[in-house]
Amino acid sequence: MIMDGQNAAGSEIDEVAVPEHRSGTLNRRSFLFGSAIGLGALGLAGCSTSDGISLAEAQQIYGPVPTEKFPIPAVDLSKVNPKYFRRTVSYESKEAPGTIIVDPGNYYVYRIEDGGSATRYGANVGRAGFLWSGDAYVGRKSEWATWTPPKEMIQRQPEAAKYARGMPGGLDNPLGARTLHLYQNGTYTLYTIYATSDPESIGSGVTSGCVGLLSQDMIELYARTPVKTKVVVLPA
Repeated sequence: MIMDGQNAAGSEIDEVAVPEHRSGTLNRRSFLFGSAIGLGALGLAGCSTSDGISLAEAQQIYGPVPTEKFPIPAVDLSKVNPKYFRRTVSYESKEAPGTIIVDPGNYYVYRIEDGGSATRYGANVGRAGFLWSGDAYVGRKSEWATWTPPKEMIQRQPEAAKYARGMPGGLDNPLGARTLHLYQNGTYTLYTIYATSDPESIGSGVTSGCVGLLSQDMIELYARTPVKTKVVVLPA
């Protein structure tokens, strides 16, 4: 979950309640996924993936992004099941083009396009007990957002206290390069669609209800998504 707050300087911050790793170390993986990452990832074999996307195309889509404020490295494609690579698919929907549909049961996020198609992205989603569904909309967007651990996390993991005033944006920040903040009826839902640089999380239920896309996918979706865009989260 995510809650809005203010830091000492009065600027906007976000608080993310996410699973914690209990080994005593504190890093991006422990913030986001704890011990939930134990799932083997499928390696790539041959020159093309099983659903027709060539390895060369995937390497281009998920290559480094050196022009970012914090340069983003290439995705290690050996840690992502090829079925979660970005692609255009047939997708009939009553929703208007531009609408975002989250399918947590299959670990996909869709952006509805014209002509009965959609851009499909692989995702990580909420783990058991943190899944939710319903309609929302993008009420706010942020790039390289500040992250602040909630009090409950600091109580469980005292080493997180050093970020009580906020962790600045960067590659190790759990919110990543881009964040879409989801609202309902003018109120923040506490959930986001955010950028992750942990490829092995894609196709897993590992968060506290938020939805993560690979950084390269999230940058692409973010650029095409204005504030007020409708978001539909399907039942898992």
